[in-house]
Amino acid sequence: MKVAGAPITWGVCEVPGWGHQVGAERVLREMRELGLKATELGPPGYLPDDGDDLRRLLDASGLVLAGGFLAAVLHEPDRLAATLGLVEKTAATLAAAGAEVLVLAAALPGAGYDTKERLTENAWAALAETLAGVEGAVTAHGLGLAIHPHAGTAIAGGDEVSRLLETTAVPICLDTGHLFLGGVDPVEIARAAGSRVRHVHLKDVDSGLATKVAGGRLSYLEAVRAGLYRPLGQGDLDLEAVFDSLQDSGYEGWYVLEQDVALAGEPAPGEGPLLAARQSVEFFRALEGVKGRLAK
Repeated sequence: MKVAGAPITWGVCEVPGWGHQVGAERVLREMRELGLKATELGPPGYLPDDGDDLRRLLDASGLVLAGGFLAAVLHEPDRLAATLGLVEKTAATLAAAGAEVLVLAAALPGAGYDTKERLTENAWAALAETLAGVEGAVTAHGLGLAIHPHAGTAIAGGDEVSRLLETTAVPICLDTGHLFLGGVDPVEIARAAGSRVRHVHLKDVDSGLATKVAGGRLSYLEAVRAGLYRPLGQGDLDLEAVFDSLQDSGYEGWYVLEQDVALAGEPAPGEGPLLAARQSVEFFRALEGVKGRLAK
């Protein structure tokens, strides 16, 4: 299995005011200590923007680049040029550093992930048109594109995910946590999307906190700070069923182990996100081992 980490597990997020960001040297070192062989890019500017510099840093860290996440507004025609420019820049960096996929969320205007907005028919038409241009720019760099249903974006809930699957042919990033927050069963999406799953973000979720977010009793960031995302196997998602569905569909892409956190300060050496990340790696490796033996 192709298993990767992500800087967001160490509190590194693109949202202003999210929290303390652990430095790249420590994050990459702790990923390797966990036995991970790859990382995602993280937010713009966290790792080098120059592809060659980025590849040298990753080589020195003993890691490869699985892909990168980008949130961009896709449904406003006036932003088309800016969006395509941002995608082009990110794709060039990813490709130069040896990545395989650009993961794209359909952002809503503003910072953070607490906005709720249903797109108009015209906005959906604009989004579909923008996706065509985006996919062309990404594939021109030899990368795959994966659209990421994500809380607080234009594609968050079940209706939006269904419409994306029914009206476009674009591949998706299956993020178990964000689908659950949107009221969607990740197992059902894994089955419905089948071979269109291009990338996977594995999260576990505290369903009680997720309910509070859905009901407006907690903001998304407040819930993350309270422990919304749990180490794999310690939340309320049926990750084994998700894994089975993906394997049944022939999925061969990356499994990115993500437990988004927001930190108040620098963790002590050997503590902090490293502990939860280790639990997630151990859970996934045990799951992978059991399924591998059963398949023989």
